[in-house]
Amino acid sequence: MKILLVMDPFIPVPPDHYGGIERVIHDIACQYVEMGHRVTIVAGPNSKSPDRLVTYGQNGLLKAQVNLKLLSDIYFILRREIKEHDVVHNFGRLLFLLPFIKNPISKVQTYMRYVNIKNIRGIDRLKPKNLKYTAVSEAILQTGQTPESYWKTIYNCTPINNFDFKGHTPATNYLVFLGRIERCKGLHSAIAVAKLTNYKLIIAGNISDIQEEKCYFEEEIKPLIDNENIVYIGPVNNVQKNDLLGNASALLTPVEWFEPFPIIIPEAYACGTPVLGFDNGGIKEGIVEGITGYVSKNVSEMAYHVKKIHLLDRAACRIKAEEEYSDRRIAKDYLSLY
Repeated sequence: MKILLVMDPFIPVPPDHYGGIERVIHDIACQYVEMGHRVTIVAGPNSKSPDRLVTYGQNGLLKAQVNLKLLSDIYFILRREIKEHDVVHNFGRLLFLLPFIKNPISKVQTYMRYVNIKNIRGIDRLKPKNLKYTAVSEAILQTGQTPESYWKTIYNCTPINNFDFKGHTPATNYLVFLGRIERCKGLHSAIAVAKLTNYKLIIAGNISDIQEEKCYFEEEIKPLIDNENIVYIGPVNNVQKNDLLGNASALLTPVEWFEPFPIIIPEAYACGTPVLGFDNGGIKEGIVEGITGYVSKNVSEMAYHVKKIHLLDRAACRIKAEEEYSDRRIAKDYLSLY
């Protein structure tokens, strides 16, 4: 099978640090090639592909805007490439597929965030041919599903072999927060939990480019970092992430927004590290309560759950990652949809 994978150009595929969708695209592309399929990735500059690569646009989160030049570029690329492929799988804007709605090629549109259902209804009215939608959680699927459209939930994945299972990490080790540092990710709550439980918290991730989020870090987070009990180590690569997660007692995800399904959950599980998260979006779908983690409603409840980390099963975390979130498993799920 010849598969065309499409992404916005603003973050390279795969990313060095931040970039969830871009990471998944590269992971499944590598699996497709290993299975004997041909793959073309259409993405921004500095991207990589295990097979064939077509680049367009420019990198830069601050430039993450769709304009006529970008739409024109992606249109001519897709018009050329669709002829040579069996399926086009779009992880970018739904708008990219609009000129090809009536094209008989198999089309898949993946959503990794809250769906604007007006866009789906607009496409429904055009009566598209061979178009399917996927969502990275049931929570996201429910925001976009219409009677006329076909949807399936396929979760985010992680390359299992890149992570070492550490089954004997003490429950009294440090807690970890890993992700983009923005208010909606709830770092302030993670710090509050650490202080309430007298646990060390190691924070890893990039500071957002958005001005108000920079202020959030400088004014509300930075004053709390003492480099002893609350430690910020900056962005981490995959090698650093493996060590950081594997030696943590638990990952904290106290998000304050409709979180689709963070890739950090499969990554933590691959190391055997349980997850404690707030009940927002698709977070609870990834947690087996009392076995691989706990779902909390607020800071005080999460602090209570931290005291119960010793009851969780690190081996069960690894098994869940292997069986439900591995790059191999998710690639096969997408292939069955194609």
